[in-house]
Amino acid sequence: MEYLRTPDACFKNLKDYPFKSNYVSIDKLRMHYIDEGSVSAPVILLLHGEPTWSYLYRNMIFPLQRAGFRVIAPDLIGFGKSDKPISSVIYTYSNHIQWLEKFLKTLNLKNITLFCQDWGSLIGLRVAIGNSERFSKIVVSNGALPIGNEKIPKAFNYWRLFAKYSPWFPIGKIIQQGTIKILDTETIEAYNAPFPSSSYKVGARIFPQLVPISTDDPESENNKKAWEKLSRWQKPFLTAFSNRDPITRGGAKKFQLQIPGCNHSNHKIIKNAGHFLQEDNSPELVNIITNF
Repeated sequence: MEYLRTPDACFKNLKDYPFKSNYVSIDKLRMHYIDEGSVSAPVILLLHGEPTWSYLYRNMIFPLQRAGFRVIAPDLIGFGKSDKPISSVIYTYSNHIQWLEKFLKTLNLKNITLFCQDWGSLIGLRVAIGNSERFSKIVVSNGALPIGNEKIPKAFNYWRLFAKYSPWFPIGKIIQQGTIKILDTETIEAYNAPFPSSSYKVGARIFPQLVPISTDDPESENNKKAWEKLSRWQKPFLTAFSNRDPITRGGAKKFQLQIPGCNHSNHKIIKNAGHFLQEDNSPELVNIITNF
């Protein structure tokens, strides 16, 4: 498999990202992750989505560690400091699930509280359902597990077309469009860092096309089966959505109505936050996770 590896020089002097780099080999690809806290502490797994990387969680990692957790924040294959296959056909929904499953098994992570957002939810929920013995709690934030029969927001249709056809794909500025807070130049450049040219952005561009928006999608049926299992999920399950995300706003209700583990959770709406609420209000997310 041909792949690109972002030069280390691209990551020098990133703002607010002092973390040690850790790597595992998954199907001959190097996968990067942050690992902060005692190995004996309960695990919080922070899963990013599209087109971000573990930098998204930089303001949450140390506060969660100080609260007594081992914090794991991987870069999905194709993102961050992880390797980036050149061919778009490698980036399938099922491959991302398998890569994350192998990551958890390689590190032998157990007693996991999953925090997932955006594509972190599409991948993370499938992995949690398939490896339920490793997970103790789940927090979903601005995410979904679509089965192909949902009404598609116009904002998402525009995003799919842009990702597929636009010759210009500025990662940092895309993330700025998904926040309420104005990001400074250093932060935008940090989001750009893993992608020094368009050839590194194959995985980032393909994600919107992989969302099951039709029942004909091969992963639609697999997500239906995952929902069947979620409808019997008794472990604690919390939603923490923002109120200003045009794509996922209102999506928390489906989880709350269908998952038994939601029944005794104090679900949250984060106000004045956009799609990337980790940027807009990371302190509140830290409090929500630690209280949960």
